[in-house]
Amino acid sequence: MTRDTQIAAVGTYSAATDESVHTVAVDSETGSMRHLDAVAAGPDPTFVTFHPSGEYLYAAVREDEEGVVRSYEVDRETGALTERDGARSGAVAPCYCSVDETGRYLFVAHYAGGAVSMLSLGPDGGIDPPSEVVEHEGSSVDPDRQTAPHPHSITLGPEDRFAYVPDLGTDEVHVYAVERDEPSLSRVGAVDLAPGSGPRHLSFSPDGDRAYLINELDSTATVLDRGSDGLLTERSTVSTLPPEFAGENKTAEIAVHPSGEYVYGSNRGLDTIVTFSVEEGTLARVGQTPTGGEWPRHFAVAPDGSRLFAENRHTDEIVAFDVDADTGVLSRTGESLSVPEPVCMQWLPGSD
Repeated sequence: MTRDTQIAAVGTYSAATDESVHTVAVDSETGSMRHLDAVAAGPDPTFVTFHPSGEYLYAAVREDEEGVVRSYEVDRETGALTERDGARSGAVAPCYCSVDETGRYLFVAHYAGGAVSMLSLGPDGGIDPPSEVVEHEGSSVDPDRQTAPHPHSITLGPEDRFAYVPDLGTDEVHVYAVERDEPSLSRVGAVDLAPGSGPRHLSFSPDGDRAYLINELDSTATVLDRGSDGLLTERSTVSTLPPEFAGENKTAEIAVHPSGEYVYGSNRGLDTIVTFSVEEGTLARVGQTPTGGEWPRHFAVAPDGSRLFAENRHTDEIVAFDVDADTGVLSRTGESLSVPEPVCMQWLPGSD
């Protein structure tokens, strides 16, 4: 790859035998995308994450009886993927995975399994069986979606000291201390959100003092202050929808611009990316941008902040947008890439 090309990996909804984890090349000048490689990872490898070295890629796969995490060696020049190994994830229906900055541990959230797990990684990228599986308990007010715990993501905070787990089923964000000697997860607390909000994903500000949380069920975004003890305190909550919208909607992804000045969230139903500006610790809506397709389950901001790429699951397409550096507003570049049911896009470390 040249200096003007970035590599990303894409996870999808797919059948077990379909090519389901893809690598793509993204032109840094134009935002154009092209296919590099694809592998059949198993049923619904809906979330992928890179090892910090960029040498390995991990995919969370929804096998029937228990989830699996599969690892692939990555050719940094060509984007080619070579399967290395895999391990059971610790519970059913893994929906999110992340790796700490040291590259020693992998963390998995299981939506239907109601649990999070921690797995050790070898220096060669290999995956050990789970060293810790923590089962959540509780429920909340929504009779269809909140009768049981549903951890929807697990994100490492600044300095990798704590792991943060939004639980859509219980309206909480759990905070775990990451114990590396054991290794294990030690629960240190949780923050309660509005009943029926359905917390899903969160993203930290560049300085790590603040977290931004997107809530799936009531289409809101919450600003949280992070203390030195790792615990979170709610500061404010705003809607991701315009006042005149009266249809059905579910939010999905949230991401902070590298500058820290803007926050983006995806609306499924309205099918937009909402842009917020960060103003004294609160969020102010700047605008709504149609994603050029349907059901944007995820999106990815380029490492340099110049573009945003929306993964429209129901219309099988990734659509590229320019980011206005002065306002954060999005505009379509005219570039897109056909991918069956794309739902996650992650950048190869060091490819920018």
